[in-house]
Amino acid sequence: MGSNRWNDGEIHKPTYDWSIRIFRNLRKLLGVNIKLHHNAGQLQSGQIFLFNHFARFETFIPQYLFYEENGTYCNSVASSEFFDDDDLFANYLRKVGAISHDHDQLLPLLAKQILSGKKVIIFPEGGMVKDKKVLDKKGNYSIYSRTEGDWRKQHTGAAVLALGLDAFKIAAIQAYSSKQFAQLEKWAQSLEMDSVETLITAARTPTQIIPSNITFYPIRVDDNLLRKGVSSMTQGLSRRHAEELLIEGNLLFKDTDMDVRLGSPITPASFWRWWERGLLLRATPEIKNLDELFTSKTNANSIHQLVLSTGIKINSQRIRDQYMHEMYANITINLSHLAATIIMRLLEQGTNNVSKLFFHKALYLSVKKIQATPALFVQRSLQYPDAYRELIDGSCRRLERFIGMAESTGLVEPCDDCYQFLPKLCEEQSFDTIRTENLIAVYANEVAPLDALQKVVLHAMVEAKKIADHTLAEFYFDDEITSWKMDKIRFSKPEHDEINQLETATEAPQPFLLFPEKSNGVGIILIHGFLSSPAEVKGLAEKLTEQGYTVIAPRLLGHGTSPWDLRDRSWEDWLNDISRAHKILMAYTKDFCIVGFSTGGALALRFAADQPDGLIGVSAVSVPIKFKDKAMMLVAMLHGSNKVVSWLSSFEGIKPFISHESEHPHINYASMPVRGLYELRRLVNELEDRLKDVHCRVQILQGNNDPTVDPQSASIINTKLGTANKAFTIVESDRHGILYDDIDHTQKKIIDYLNWLVPGH
Repeated sequence: MGSNRWNDGEIHKPTYDWSIRIFRNLRKLLGVNIKLHHNAGQLQSGQIFLFNHFARFETFIPQYLFYEENGTYCNSVASSEFFDDDDLFANYLRKVGAISHDHDQLLPLLAKQILSGKKVIIFPEGGMVKDKKVLDKKGNYSIYSRTEGDWRKQHTGAAVLALGLDAFKIAAIQAYSSKQFAQLEKWAQSLEMDSVETLITAARTPTQIIPSNITFYPIRVDDNLLRKGVSSMTQGLSRRHAEELLIEGNLLFKDTDMDVRLGSPITPASFWRWWERGLLLRATPEIKNLDELFTSKTNANSIHQLVLSTGIKINSQRIRDQYMHEMYANITINLSHLAATIIMRLLEQGTNNVSKLFFHKALYLSVKKIQATPALFVQRSLQYPDAYRELIDGSCRRLERFIGMAESTGLVEPCDDCYQFLPKLCEEQSFDTIRTENLIAVYANEVAPLDALQKVVLHAMVEAKKIADHTLAEFYFDDEITSWKMDKIRFSKPEHDEINQLETATEAPQPFLLFPEKSNGVGIILIHGFLSSPAEVKGLAEKLTEQGYTVIAPRLLGHGTSPWDLRDRSWEDWLNDISRAHKILMAYTKDFCIVGFSTGGALALRFAADQPDGLIGVSAVSVPIKFKDKAMMLVAMLHGSNKVVSWLSSFEGIKPFISHESEHPHINYASMPVRGLYELRRLVNELEDRLKDVHCRVQILQGNNDPTVDPQSASIINTKLGTANKAFTIVESDRHGILYDDIDHTQKKIIDYLNWLVPGH
């Protein structure tokens, strides 16, 4: 290696800072979504950070993230192949703190940088593990080395570095206690420190290893422009480089989540046994410098130094095993991990095909059980029910993508009602082809070290064969609660404060499911109105439960959280909310009715137009077809224009919300999103077209002096309904909220009508 002033691991800060700015701008153009997960203090207290290695470009990510987080500078260990030519690139790497893995003073140089306040990034696997197989047949942490052609243990270098550094700190503190200031001055000078006090401060800082994990999702095997472009310029690529451009190009330039998760710290000092520590204290005065400590240039006649050297060797293996376990304990679990694990488990059981319903149930149950397992970390898409709750129906987008990948690579063949597992799934693949030929094995290998996950999947597979409908319904309802909680968090950020601080709602807005002491076998779906929440119908729900009804009140998406949330929702979203509530309710009852207020009434009638099984009747209260509200009149006028979408978008850029004076400020939003009003107008137009398809019994209730909904709406609905079995009631009221306020005994009128519909009342 040629002479270079940066060979000693010193970081050239202008080059480092320039590199960070370049990557910061480049990140905006990339498709990879990087998320750093860490606890308070981990970045500050950690000194040696370890990461698994799957892709080349990920070796630059931790340095960037740490700098962005708190301005930390990091040294790193890089493959010697990057330094062989001693060219501009090699010089650049040295300036940003990279040191060749075969540098003859690697560990002393890294220790020196840590003592000066830098962090060190190490990839202990020593190279990319493309198959993600880190356990050997005996279940021990090992990886296959392409160069050695055999299995080997992960490197202990990080552990040796930590133990040696810890031994040096002990020596410094002991020298300080015994007033060996001459020795301390020599050490401080060799470390280029300005004083002995600086050295002692560094020595008193505990050495900590932070095992960390990088997880990518999804991994794609479809072609990309990067690989095609390079291939055309180089007149063909080797299989190895073509595979890397394919996989890593997709990770970088297509929508990919990259979760970087820091694990629990490992303190090397705790690995010294009491008798080793006693001998260590006797050996440390003989330490001349860091180079001697790490290169074992010790006096062969000194039993103390022999113990030190032997202790470092033995304890480094123990630490290595612990940090590998901790590294993989921090995998961020995604849907493909679970699907792949189920497939591999089925193959182990000798199953070559499986019904789609069973597979979907097992996958859904795995998701729900993983969520409830504290020792495991789930990818953000598995925290949001919108991303997985359609699994059992087979219409989950992420599952479709996984199956599509498996089908296109000849691993799985979907049939009408089953999945056929093809022989290629069990075939051996080479190191440089497995990512393109068998991603199912790659995903399964990655989570193989997680015993808790393996148990969860096995239990889910057993339960999927016999799970009762009401048990599934409990999981479905839990998804509804989780969705509300996650949306609440999502729209409680500082950028939402200006509108959120205007809100006055105090009543509990979450969806609810109530069971009677003695069921009459009929369920009720209660649907709240626009800007409100299930709290609006809670009083009626309690009365219906006393009558023997099982009652569910879904939360229409966008409600009960923040007006910003409602701004992003469509009326189709709200109809899907009703459909999910129906699915949950049907696990407990055979027949059901729907009661909806205002927008909820419009949705009730629109859902009834699809003629779902078990529907007995609908009670629709204050349903809007025509509006008295000026804001809604404006939206109606806009909707009639061919340029409504572009005009509305422009309008929202100036004033996305309209102030709303509610009759019930403790349950309603104080701000109306213009886009939400537009969706309500779309729902009303859709309803008018579909009223003819409503054939069940319908009760219509409308206040005669409603200040929001034109009472003519009730007459229009009554005329256009496809059913002849309808009851039309006018309530004396000058308020819109006749259901919540129970004006003129509106709630009793509804209950009496439902009891008349239901046999036995």
